[in-house]
Amino acid sequence: MKKSLILLMAVLLCLPVFASSKKKANKDTDKFRYEVECAGNGAQGSYLLKVWSYSRKKDIAAEQCKKNAVHGVIFKGVAGGNGCVAQRPLARNAGVEVEYADYFKQFFSDNGEYFKYVSLTSAPQEIVKIGKEYKVGVIVTVQKDELRKALEKAGVIKGLNSGF
Repeated sequence: MKKSLILLMAVLLCLPVFASSKKKANKDTDKFRYEVECAGNGAQGSYLLKVWSYSRKKDIAAEQCKKNAVHGVIFKGVAGGNGCVAQRPLARNAGVEVEYADYFKQFFSDNGEYFKYVSLTSAPQEIVKIGKEYKVGVIVTVQKDELRKALEKAGVIKGLNSGF
């Protein structure tokens, strides 16, 4: 009984620390400071990407790579290299992010919809300490065809078969 009470108190005391770390990670991610590069050919309808994210905690930076990968596919595109052809961003209009800010705030929230379209394919491969923060490189897969369909359905981007 006493051990259970002590364990419960320890968990409750640690919750604010975990919440604080997550808030800091989201603050870092809200700036969307990252780099995306092709890591090779993915399965049909997906991209295999290496994403570099920055944060003061390396485990948080690794987790934020998923969010950054989806953001990169939507807004930045993917540079060519490693046997890949450069890919344009899904959102061809630069103003989409501002115009649909409420949608994307919800989309990129913790466990938001973005989570459906990305998966981690490796543990952090490269970790570089830069000043007080870490630059962490992770390989991820983004289901770009499914992501495109969801964004088209939401009216955020135009379909490929719509007029120019």
